[in-house]
Amino acid sequence: MFSNPWIYVIVGAVVIITALAFYAVKLLTQLKQQKAKIELVAQERKFALVKHDTKILKSVVIIAHAMKEEQCDIAEGCWRLSVLLDSLKLSEGLSEEFPSVFQLYNEIKHMPILEERKKLAKKERMKLDLQRMKAETNLSAKIIIDVTALHQYAQERVSALAS
Repeated sequence: MFSNPWIYVIVGAVVIITALAFYAVKLLTQLKQQKAKIELVAQERKFALVKHDTKILKSVVIIAHAMKEEQCDIAEGCWRLSVLLDSLKLSEGLSEEFPSVFQLYNEIKHMPILEERKKLAKKERMKLDLQRMKAETNLSAKIIIDVTALHQYAQERVSALAS
C-alpha cells in the first residue's frame, strides 16, 4: 500500500505522541485531584483547630470572669487558665503576654491536689497552703491585671475565630 517507509515512521510517531499526550492529561488530572484533596484536608484541619481553640477560649472567658468577680480562687483559676492556654493550637506567646498567671501556676503546679492532697499529713498540707497563699499574695495585683487583659483577649479571639 504505502511504499515510502517514512509514512510508517510518521504514523508511529503520531501514535506515540498521541498516547503520551493522553498520559500527560491523565497525570495532570490526577495532580489536580491530589492538590484538591490536600487543600480540603488542610481546610478541615484548620476548621478543627478553630473549633478546638474557640471551645478553649470560651472556657478561658468563663474562668477569667469568675476570677474577676472573685467567684474563683486565684490559685485554682491560674492553674486552670495556664493549662487551657497551653492547649491552644492557634495562639502562641501567651505565657509572655500574661506572665503572672503562668508564674503562679509554675509556683504551685508541683503541689498535690484531690486525693493526693488528702493523703498528706496535716502539717504538710498547711505548709503547702502557706506557700500557695504567699505566692497568691505576692502576685495577686499583677494577676488581676493579667486576668482582666486575658478576659478581653479571649473574648476578642472568640469573635475573631467566629468570623
